[in-house]
Amino acid sequence: MTSTSTSSFRVAGRGPKQPRIAAVIPAYNVEREIGEVIGALPAFVDHIIVVDDASRDRSSDVVRRLAQEDTRVILLAHDRNQGVGGAIVTGFRAALDLGAEIVVKLDGDGQMDSEELPRLLGPLLRKEADYTKGNRFGDFKALARMPYFRRAGNMVLSFLAKAATGYWNCFDPTNGFVAIRREALAELPLDRIDRTYFFEQSVLAQLYLIGAVVHEVYMPARYGDESSHLSIPRVLRQFPPRLLSCFLRRLVLKNFIYDFTMESVYLLIGLPMLLIGAVFGGYHWFLSSSTGIPAHTGTVVISALLITLGVQFLLSAVTIDLQQVPRTPRCKVAENAYLTPPLPSSLS
Repeated sequence: MTSTSTSSFRVAGRGPKQPRIAAVIPAYNVEREIGEVIGALPAFVDHIIVVDDASRDRSSDVVRRLAQEDTRVILLAHDRNQGVGGAIVTGFRAALDLGAEIVVKLDGDGQMDSEELPRLLGPLLRKEADYTKGNRFGDFKALARMPYFRRAGNMVLSFLAKAATGYWNCFDPTNGFVAIRREALAELPLDRIDRTYFFEQSVLAQLYLIGAVVHEVYMPARYGDESSHLSIPRVLRQFPPRLLSCFLRRLVLKNFIYDFTMESVYLLIGLPMLLIGAVFGGYHWFLSSSTGIPAHTGTVVISALLITLGVQFLLSAVTIDLQQVPRTPRCKVAENAYLTPPLPSSLS
């Protein structure tokens, strides 16, 4: 992995109290678009980290030329393709090393409008959130311009992603226009972040486990003549099993490792009841249909009762889960911990 000179990255005229902002741009075969993407970034962005993920075109050459004109630009080049998630993780690590306090990620193909950056960064600058992401579903005109299959796929994936990650307040799960504060990024286990196009959901799943607050910002998406590397067959093949894995991991860690609440109790009671009732009822239904002898009323009632109670307990668990979306930003927690006066010596 190689990089350009990093001798100077500060933008002239920056105030000492303004947070350092880094933009991470994963690049793969974007020689036509990358120049415009970099040129459109505003002056308040201190570092522009472009990660060339082993492109087969001249993307790196274009970035090197731009780096000679703009000292904010840093090129990191992978020797082999690591996937979009791998490129972003490389950029995130570089941003942390550079001391960036806010890191924004946008794609190198020009689909993300840099004019929306102030709105995306606003909640982070005001310390209202740890992570912000774009949402293309807030503008009906922009929604109508979105390709139909992307729109339909996002609607289905959104519900699955909500359940898997725990962020029931979020939509548009595949939107990669995101920004994150250093406090949350430093806590993320970057080695566990998915290296494929499942990156966004993987990050959200990890953010939930550290209690990070996520805000969505409505903004239109731009679709030009660029080709998308995210295919519908790939999404249908790869995303559902990975979302299920995230969902099960979140339930186990949240309810039986990190904490134990009434949600944990409802899950422990409701799930066995539902499974036992379904198996018990299914067995006797099969027995009855095979022999022609109707099942006893008590058998039917027991099965129905177990299933009904199991569903009720699980619905109670879901209700609690819906109410437990993180609401206190990690940056606020860190700030309060820093400002908390030390205990008296008699209590320490």
